[in-house]
Amino acid sequence: MSAFRLNGSGSVQAPALAWPRRGMPAFVRDTLLITRRHLLRTWRTPQIMIFSAIMPVVFVLLFRYVFGGSIHVPGYHQYVDYLIPGIVVQTVLFGGSSTAVGMAEDLASGMTDRFRSLPVHRGAILAARTLGDLLRLSYTVALVVSIGFLVGFRFHAGVVRVAEGLGIALLFGYACSWLFALVAMTARQTETAQMAAFLLTFPIVFASSIFASPATMPPWLRDFANAQPVTKVVDALRTLGEGSAPATRPALYALAWSVGILLVAATAATLRFRRD
Repeated sequence: MSAFRLNGSGSVQAPALAWPRRGMPAFVRDTLLITRRHLLRTWRTPQIMIFSAIMPVVFVLLFRYVFGGSIHVPGYHQYVDYLIPGIVVQTVLFGGSSTAVGMAEDLASGMTDRFRSLPVHRGAILAARTLGDLLRLSYTVALVVSIGFLVGFRFHAGVVRVAEGLGIALLFGYACSWLFALVAMTARQTETAQMAAFLLTFPIVFASSIFASPATMPPWLRDFANAQPVTKVVDALRTLGEGSAPATRPALYALAWSVGILLVAATAATLRFRRD
């Protein structure tokens, strides 16, 4: 039996009798229930999904038809085959940054405090926020890949390797969600959290291998681009999707970055949440 429930409008109602929530079963139940609240809220405000999908589609069309004719990447017959994996990783990064806005809105509106006042597992509040954002992110990634197929992109590897690459990209986006949850708890205000997320994501998106090969960049920028996590995740997705080269090393680099960010960010965010 759950310790609280959602009414027809998606808001939270406290039970008449409450008891402390402890242990993994309570954590899982409460996480799934609060995740359902986040998804119901999204379902009832479809503009959230629409606007979150507009930006990656615009980037696909812009770089495919406006800039694509003047960009050539060695080893790629079509620029679109280089572009779409990069847009997928850009999408998961921007999708992860949306956690900062959603979390800040819940903090400002008092929704997080209402969850705190209920007999729910405290860890479930943050876990549900990031899980809900991951599910929405999966939809956006599927949309980007579908648009990519419409404009000429193709995976050249088997289904398993493609699934592994997309799974690594989604893991990276999930790790970033925890990082941006921490940003939201630090910024507190929605506008501040949104600006902080933008300032964190903008440099590492464009100083990476998403749109162009780092080999064409100045040496100081090339070294940064090759070492940073976005490039590692993009390289892993490209290599797995192409199927023509060994992918073990790029995949391990991407997994190491993703798991490292997840462990550090989730720990720091949880400690900050408990302290607040």
